[in-house]
Amino acid sequence: MMITQEQILETLNQIQDPDLHQGLVSLGFIKNLKIEGGVVSFDINLTTPACPVKDVMKAEAERRVSELPGVEEVNVNMTAEVRKSPYPSGKSPIPGIRNIVAIGSGKGGVGKSAVTTNIACGFVKRGARVGILDADIYGPSVPIMMGVNKEKVRINKDKKILPAESHGVKIMSMGFLAEGDQPLIWRGPMAHKALQQCLFDVAWGELDYLFVDLPPGTGDVHLTLSESIALAGAVIVSTPQDVGLMISRKTLRMFQKTQVRILGLLENMSYHICSKCQSREEIFGSGTVKNSAKELDLPYLGEIPLDVRIRKASDNGIPLVLQEPKTELHKAYEDIIGHLAQEVSIASYNEPTPYRETWK
Repeated sequence: MMITQEQILETLNQIQDPDLHQGLVSLGFIKNLKIEGGVVSFDINLTTPACPVKDVMKAEAERRVSELPGVEEVNVNMTAEVRKSPYPSGKSPIPGIRNIVAIGSGKGGVGKSAVTTNIACGFVKRGARVGILDADIYGPSVPIMMGVNKEKVRINKDKKILPAESHGVKIMSMGFLAEGDQPLIWRGPMAHKALQQCLFDVAWGELDYLFVDLPPGTGDVHLTLSESIALAGAVIVSTPQDVGLMISRKTLRMFQKTQVRILGLLENMSYHICSKCQSREEIFGSGTVKNSAKELDLPYLGEIPLDVRIRKASDNGIPLVLQEPKTELHKAYEDIIGHLAQEVSIASYNEPTPYRETWK
């Protein structure tokens, strides 16, 4: 019995994307379908290379098609199509950058920069093109965590700033503008201008995701970013203690008032596993960020424990996701990266002109 293209597409459309809740064929995810005798080949073209269910989706497609009469072999190639986030009225895109994600917190010391660097490197591991803008004017720490703290500002022939590169990530930091431990003593207008330069005057090239590590609070940098730049959305990082969460919710409200989508809340320093007795200690409390996300009807991205390995990795300039084996700590970051990738894809899905890129 000869298998037809219509039969295959009807079967594949029974598989739904878990986030967009439509069939793969209806979404336009099936590409390059070929039937050569009993051999069926096609691509499943997802919205992000960091999709956490791509292996499950591939296995389901192989199983369903292989059960059709006349099919002897099924070859499925997984690809991804990273889409641009929509451009809200009055907000500017940055040429070449598909999605800009702000990562903020209400107060300092919650591990936001460590979260940013590990998320960025996690996306690179999955095949995405990624940049980090360290927008913390008064306490830039990304250069140390990414091993580029001795980097100086360089200008190309087009008078654009060349970002540093480390672990496959392009990096621009306010820390590159000051020598050693010298502070940047700036008033609001100077901070506004510096941020604009770091966004629009940097030779970012083609990026799928630019993660912006914000300073704590709701100051000039936050307003400049949220009011003038086309953001895919924002991630709120908080510790579970009540005071930290209360202040972080102020940052969340600021983004909402400036029409920035909240991609999710993340609980850092959620708990500690004692290295000697392996008991779980909830030093700052636990679960309050998840409960807050539920109360606010917002996505919850996951939790990260308080662990000395994260601190050591940050101090050594090699984020933990790049050097740690498959431990529970590693899995915590992997789950968060997958959830965030899903939320960005949902936010950007209605954009009519996707950028076409392929990952094996």
